[in-house]
Amino acid sequence: MAIIEVTGLRKSYGGRTVLDGISLGVEAGEVFGILGPNGAGKTTTVECVEGLRRPDAGTVSVLGLDPHRDTRAVREAIGVQLQQTQLPDNLKVWEALDLYASFYSRPRDWRALMEEWGLAELRNARFGKLSGGQKQRLFIALALVGNPQVAFLDELTTGLDPQARRSTWELVKRVRDSGVTTVLVSHYMDEVEELCDRVAVIDRGTVVALDTPAGLVDRNAGPQRMRFTLPRGAADPAAIVAAVPGVTGVTTEPGRDGDRVTVTGTGDFATAVTGALARNHVLVTDLRIDQRSLEDAFIALTGRPLDR
Repeated sequence: MAIIEVTGLRKSYGGRTVLDGISLGVEAGEVFGILGPNGAGKTTTVECVEGLRRPDAGTVSVLGLDPHRDTRAVREAIGVQLQQTQLPDNLKVWEALDLYASFYSRPRDWRALMEEWGLAELRNARFGKLSGGQKQRLFIALALVGNPQVAFLDELTTGLDPQARRSTWELVKRVRDSGVTTVLVSHYMDEVEELCDRVAVIDRGTVVALDTPAGLVDRNAGPQRMRFTLPRGAADPAAIVAAVPGVTGVTTEPGRDGDRVTVTGTGDFATAVTGALARNHVLVTDLRIDQRSLEDAFIALTGRPLDR
């Protein structure tokens, strides 16, 4: 069941088109990713859904409500962690949670939330003294203090070190497991692959693809490859390999330790190739299967790496 529906969303600033007909739907209980480079329109899309910006055209529905006509009801139903979130340096953790809870008619008990998100020992710590990971824990708790049905997390791990990023990912999984539908805005491929059930790839203000991360890879990341080395003097296995179902190409190049063979194909061709080699007593070394990635799919969809 779609609890967020966006159709034909358009937005321009000063004659520059930022959103050019964005359409997508978010289903209850999922982590829905919005992936794209900086400036692609990700944050503007989410801000229109949250009711923070008014689109020039198109429609938005959140839990059957219009974010602009039903502003109060929508804000009661959602929790938001903005891309640029800051609090006064001298504000204490408990003060921030108490303040945000006062914005809602039926908030969660912020004291219990503080315990749940590992902030109890930081109760009296001031915001300016928190580490990056501690701030992210606080921001997630603030997004949840209103007891929302949907949480929006925008560029949650930007600027964090690898350990803090991994810790934050576990927090997002906990949000999902609590039953809160989550919209995650990111420009990190590994983050989207790790966390998202489905993802919309946005580039230059349009949705260029929408699928599961695995589905995007399967449909757009190009052929799969496996590579291995044949000892010098070994028979060329091209005839054996080429006949395997799913194989689309075989190339052989001379290498220092023997001939380097590259096999491309689709489906589970790699398992079939290794089985065919074994049955024909062809011994190979340095066997590798190249893993296709979401980045490969993104480049195929947009014609450029994510950071350009």
